[in-house]
Order: sequence, then C-alpha cells, then structure tokens
Amino acid sequence: MVRQCGILFVGPGGSDQARIEALRSLGFGVQESPDIPSTEELQLHHAVVVRVLPGRSLTMLGTRLRAKPNFGRRVLLALVGSELTDRDKREARMSGFDGTLSNSCGAREIAAHILRLLRGYPEYRCLLRAPNGRRKAA
Repeated sequence: MVRQCGILFVGPGGSDQARIEALRSLGFGVQESPDIPSTEELQLHHAVVVRVLPGRSLTMLGTRLRAKPNFGRRVLLALVGSELTDRDKREARMSGFDGTLSNSCGAREIAAHILRLLRGYPEYRCLLRAPNGRRKAA
C-alpha cells in the first residue's frame, strides 16, 4: 500500500508555519520536531528537512542522521542561512545531505527537490493528496 508523502521538519521552529501550510496544501503530510526524533518516527516520513542554526556542524548532523538504522535513501535536506560558504555546502552533501536550500526558499522549491529525489527510489513511492481530494502518484 502506498502512503501519503510525509515530510519531517527538524530543528527550532519559528517562521515556517506558512511554508508548512503550503506544503500541506500541495498534498504532503508535514510534522515538526524540535529535536532529532527516534528511529521509529523517522521511518514514517519520506523526507527530512533540517533547519540549521548558524554555527552548527552540518557534517556531523548529516552523518548522524544517515547512520540511523533503516534511514535508507530517504531525502535529507538542510535549510541554511546565506552565511554558509560553498565549501560548507559541499561538505554537507558529502556527509549525507542530498542538498542545501536557502532559509528563504518557498514550499514549492522544497517540494520540487523532494519529488525529484524520490523519483529514483521506487521503495519510497508515495501519494500526494490534491486539494479536491483526488490522489496523485508522486
């Protein structure tokens, strides 16, 4: 049975409510967590989006999440500030993140990255709910 596409936002909350509501209107199931959740909770989601505070180590965070049991090839994205250098972004990708996006990016950009990355993994096939209630395969 194919499940609804789930996204988990990890990190300090704040101004993401509009972005989260926009992702829900696109058909995603979105949950938030201030800290890295348990392995069982991570397995319920197709993508993990990490909001990173300035000065935090992306390499350690990416490695730690990818090392979780059964994390597999789930999508792992980081929302970073403009102060992050290209070298830090490259190191984040090498340590397990699938990509880094700007904190100012919109919900459609996040959705596009997630769907593009999930397309290659049939084990993570999921459904998006259309606003009128119909289901669309993602």
